[in-house]
Formats: sequence, C-alpha cells, structure tokens
Amino acid sequence: MSMYELCLLIVLAPLAAAVVTGLGCRYISRPAAHSLCIAGVAVSFAASAWILKQMVDGAPVLNQAVYTWAVSDGIRMEIGFLIDRLTALMMTVVTFVSLAVHVYTIGYMKDDPGYQRFFAYISLFTFSMLMLVMANNFVQLFFGWEAVGLVSYLLIGFWYKRPSAIFASLKAFIVNRIGDFGFIMGIAAIVYYTGSLDYREVFERAPGMLGLEIFLTPGESSKPITVICVSLFIGAMGKSAQLPLHVWLPDSMEGPTPISALIHAATMVTAGIFMVARMSPLFALSRDAMHFVMAIGATTALFMGLLGLVSNDIKRVIAYSTLSQLGYMTAALGSGGFAAGIFHLMTHAFFKALLFLAAGSVIIAMHHEQDMRRMGGLRRYMPITYWTCMIGALALVGIPGMSGFFSKDLIIESVRYSTISGHHYAYWMVLVGVFVTALYTFRLMFMTFHGRERMDEHTREHLHESPWVVTLPLIALAIPSIFIGWLTVEPVVFGDFFAGSIVHPVNGPLARYSVHFHGAGEFLIDAFREPAVYFAFAGIAAAWFLYLKRPDLPEVISKRYARLYRLLVNKYYFDWFNENVVAVGVRSFGTGLWKRGDEVAIDGVLVNGTARAIGAIASVVRQVQTGYLYHYAFAMIIGLSLLIGWLLLK
Repeated sequence: MSMYELCLLIVLAPLAAAVVTGLGCRYISRPAAHSLCIAGVAVSFAASAWILKQMVDGAPVLNQAVYTWAVSDGIRMEIGFLIDRLTALMMTVVTFVSLAVHVYTIGYMKDDPGYQRFFAYISLFTFSMLMLVMANNFVQLFFGWEAVGLVSYLLIGFWYKRPSAIFASLKAFIVNRIGDFGFIMGIAAIVYYTGSLDYREVFERAPGMLGLEIFLTPGESSKPITVICVSLFIGAMGKSAQLPLHVWLPDSMEGPTPISALIHAATMVTAGIFMVARMSPLFALSRDAMHFVMAIGATTALFMGLLGLVSNDIKRVIAYSTLSQLGYMTAALGSGGFAAGIFHLMTHAFFKALLFLAAGSVIIAMHHEQDMRRMGGLRRYMPITYWTCMIGALALVGIPGMSGFFSKDLIIESVRYSTISGHHYAYWMVLVGVFVTALYTFRLMFMTFHGRERMDEHTREHLHESPWVVTLPLIALAIPSIFIGWLTVEPVVFGDFFAGSIVHPVNGPLARYSVHFHGAGEFLIDAFREPAVYFAFAGIAAAWFLYLKRPDLPEVISKRYARLYRLLVNKYYFDWFNENVVAVGVRSFGTGLWKRGDEVAIDGVLVNGTARAIGAIASVVRQVQTGYLYHYAFAMIIGLSLLIGWLLLK
C-alpha cells in the first residue's frame, strides 16, 4: 500500500466508524459501537506509526492533492495531504492518545445512555484533527479547524440536560468564533498578497511581502507579513486558549472526562501550536509578530498556573495546568524555538492525557465526586491510579529524567537565549511558572491521594481500583511519559528531524544553545546548574508543607491575603467582565439595532413610512377622480393650454 493510500485510510477509518455508529446508534449494540470505533482509530494509529517510521528512515515528503473542490480566479481550493516529519509525528501522537481514550471510555461511560453517541463523537473528533494536521493548503486547514470546534461543542455539551454543560459548550463555541474571525482574516490576507492557498506556494512567495506596506490606520503603516501572522495567531489564541481567549477551556470540564483528556492533551488545544509551527516560514519573517506571540504565551504560562492554586475541582486544576503548558509552548514558538514548542506538545500529550484519565479513575471511584476537599488517602485503595498519576505529575513538574523535564527545560533555555524583544520578561514568567506548576500539581496529589480521608462512609466502603479498561490506558500513557524525552530530545530538537518542515533560524535560540547540548544524559546533569530544577523542588516542598505538614495554613493565608485570593478565585474577573460588560454591551447594541434600526428606521421609515407616504399622496390625488365628464374636459383644456403655452415660449 502506497503512502497516499495509507493517508486515505488514516482519515477515512475513524470517519467511517463515526458515521456508522452515529447514524445507527439506535440499532447498534454497545460492544459493536466501541469495537468499531476502536478498530477505526487503531487502524489509523498503526498506519500513522508506519508512516512515521518511513519518514524517519528517509522517505520523501508527500505533497499531493486528493481532489479539487473549486477554482476561482486562478485560486485552487483543494483537499490534499502534506506528509512530512512534523505531520507524521502529530498524526502518531493524536491517534495514540485517541486510541487510549477510546479504550478508557468503555469503562468510564459504561452506564451512560449516550454510550454509542459518545463513541461516534470522539471518532469524528479524531477524523477532524487528522484532517487539520495532514492538510497541505489553507482550505483544508480551515475545514479541520472548524470541524474540531464543532465537535468539541457537541462533546462539551454531551450531557445536554445539564444547564452548566450547555453554557460551557456555547461559551467554547462563541469564544472560538472570535479567534476564528482573526484566523480567516489572516487567510484572506494570504490570498490577497500571494494569490494562493497552497502552503508551498505561499511560503515561496512570502519573502516578496517584506517590501510592502499596509495602512490599517491613517498615517500608521504595518508590514503585511506582520498583519497576517498576528491574525493567524489570534485564531491560535482561541483554539489554544491563550489570554484573553482562554475562558472557555476551564468550563469545558463539564464534558465527560475522556473528552477532557482528548481535547486538552493532543488534539484541539494543540491545533494552534501546530498551526504556528507549520506557518514558521511566515512567522520567522516578522519579529514583531514573534514578540507578540512570546509575550502572550509567557503571560499565560504564569498567570493561568496561579489559578490552579485555588481551584478545588480535580479536573479544573488539570485544566489550568493545560492553559499554563500551552503558554509554555507558545512562548517557545515566539522565542524562535519552534522545535522546542512541538517537542513539548508531544511530551505534554502523553502526561496530560495520563493526568486527566487518572483524575477520571478517581472520579469513578468517588462516585463522580470531583471536589478534592472530599478526598484524601486514596493511594491505599487505588495503587495503579496513584502511581501512574504520580508519573504524570512528575513529568508535568519537570523532574529530571521525566519526559516533561527535557521539553520544559528546553523551552526555558529557548526563551533565555532568544533575541526577540521582551525575552527577559518571558524568561522570568516561565521560570517562576515552574515553581507554580510544582505547587499546584502536588497540591492535587497530596489532597487527593495522601493525608486524612475526608470522604463519607458510604464512599469509603465502596472504594476500589478501577477496572482494566481504565487502568490499561493509564499504564500505556505512563510509559512514554517517562521515556519519550530520553529517546527523542536529541534528534527532534537538535537534529535534522524537522528539516524542511519547521524553520530553524540560523541565529535562533536553539542554534545558540546547541553548543551546550551534548546528549540527554549530560543535559540532565547540566540542569542542576540552572535554577529551574530547584524551583520545581521548592514547589513540591511548599506543597508538602502546606497540604500535609500544616494543612491549616492555606486557609490562614487565604484570609491574610483576601484580595489576592478573591482575584484568583474569580479568575481575574475575566468571566465577570465578559458576562457583565461584553455580553451586556453586545446585547444592548443588538437591542438598539433592533428597536431603533429595524423597527424605527427600516420598518417605521423605509417600509411602513413609504407605504404611509404613498397612501397620503394617493388620498390627495384621488380627489381629482370625480367621475364627472365636465371636470375631465376642463382638465384637458387646461392641460392643452399649458402645453401650447410651453411650446410658444420655447
């Protein structure tokens, strides 16, 4: 089977499973539904892994159109595949995590009446993400971009009888539409300046835009390439939940835990990171755009992590962790370390999916209780969940030797060695973020698995380890969470793995840091000469002291710094501002257009006003129509006299 045929198989297998399961959900049994969907994703994973192996072995890049949808003014709108090492890596990560989530769902959703529908949704979600990462043009990219947004709306609001789930799904959909407006404007600008939607042609023509100017405001010119990159990144801010378009992601926890893992680990939220890396030939041409990207990412990395310190919902803590880690990836991209950002995307996919699925295992055991204040001491009841979750926590914190250690430290070094303006600010944001990450992560671990048991007696009596369909995916994800960094850091970040896929700036931060890199082992040893490791250990020690040694102190601190605590609990008032200022303002503006614009101006003046004016004129004119012959004769004589007089005067 050729690589082209494998690509068709990769995208069509989960799509076929989703269509059959979705349309036949009333007639197909539960075992048949999960077997079909798991088989579809398993086929995609096997084919993706085979393509990745071929690419590593030196197979040529595949850039081929599947079919042409339309041609307009010489611009071709196509469906096609671009398979290089970046795509192959993303395909493998997406399908592996999706496969683990599919298997896990058998145990987590076993009693849910929407079992078949859920499997159809997650298979469709996998198809949408694969279409996004495999695209070779902006039309298909936009299709996949919107498709993951649509299916995420369906999944977040899966329990549609819950008002909170409906609100969360609408919130995610609307916020992503705001970002997508910038995204489509960026694509429109690309078409305007390059006359193409094909990646290869756009990248080849992009340097020609450097000498051009665009006037967005009178007297203020900008570079078209900067406008394009910033517009595209606004789309990434929505999908990858960067400030201030981050507000949808914590609320998406209203969906079932499997989709929380799928959305937050390797698929939807990383779409923005992947897109910026894919567009690196464009972003590398604009230092202003890179500065904007790095500043947004570094700010998100620290300030979203702080929110995890005050949240008591186990899933929301991990959600804020996702926000923070996406900020790290974005900061790496903005610093010029595109490979470091994608490397962290890969390692993060494994340990973040592991943490979400471990949290789901805890929620199952706790009869769907998610408040960590009602947990404690679970490690003796759930040893597999505890140890796999501990592996995910250590990887997230960046403890030396874990996968997250290699990728997070490289991001910090990339920002440190960057020459983009504002890199000093970004460096301190991501460095302090290491301490915050360790603190909220081990706060979760200690409150959930250690200390005094705080659940009720009924829950305690029924506590036990989750079934194998839940624990097996945990073990499968724990293995790469430990070893993937060791195996891939050198070829992926410092080798030629991404040659031809991602721009490696000659004077970029990773190129400057590479003189200090001499293998994974020495990198680990050298890390103890840098502050990041000690920030991580300090965060763990602080969590141990606050939540095990002196569990009374957090409440004392929250009262002592009540204003800061309220600021964090209210999530910097972003939700309040959006709901009470933005939403109210938009509704008021819409009501004004309705009442004054539609009812008064359009209906009252243009439509009904025109009718009333014609009626008034008609009421006057019809007085002439008397029905008397002598009136008509007199009018004819007067008219004829006026006509003759006009002719004589002329």
